[in-house]
Amino acid sequence: MNLPFTPEQFFDLFAQYNLAVWPMQLALYLLALAALFMAVKKNPYSDRTIALILAFFWLWIGLVYHLFYFTRINPAAYLFAGLFIIQGSLFLAAGVWRQKLSFRFQPDLYSWVGAALILYGLLIYPLLGYFLGHRYPHSPTFGLPCPTTIFTFGLLLWTGPKVPKYLLALPLVWTFIGFMAAFQLGVLEDVMLPVAGLAATALIWYRDRTETGLAFPGSHQMQSR
Repeated sequence: MNLPFTPEQFFDLFAQYNLAVWPMQLALYLLALAALFMAVKKNPYSDRTIALILAFFWLWIGLVYHLFYFTRINPAAYLFAGLFIIQGSLFLAAGVWRQKLSFRFQPDLYSWVGAALILYGLLIYPLLGYFLGHRYPHSPTFGLPCPTTIFTFGLLLWTGPKVPKYLLALPLVWTFIGFMAAFQLGVLEDVMLPVAGLAATALIWYRDRTETGLAFPGSHQMQSR
């Protein structure tokens, strides 16, 4: 795939974005941690708030990063912006308005795989990028498409059964778009994108078909949901 920009332009764009929106990166991390806390310590507003946070992440990427920044070097970013805005709107519709999403951490395979993806998106991704030579501000921070997509799949693995499957489609599409481009540009931390997308999608489909949990040894087998 021939890209309409050079690696230098790509990483310079990260620097422009990171310097312009600072300290928004900290706010995005705090929102992610708040979502995790509310999934563990449930309250009557947890599910809608977590869905709202996910919607905000995807709308932020579509409107701010893709539409305002990435379009400067890649005309396809207008399409990408539309995909992220649609996904953010779907989170609003499913989780906030229709209340079809329930988030919780449980000691089963799904939640632990989700936790691993969340840890990768929030912590391992930037650390791996640092050791690969992607130093701030010329690095993809949380709140940009790829680490946020991995985090999203992790959090979707913390949902209750029967999560609306249309919520998986656009993030899964992005895992392959982002991986193909970023791999050519040397962002090797993005190797987890298709792994996260395929693993999370397969596990969620399996869970919702069987409606049983896969407990780890030493944990109680989940009740039929």
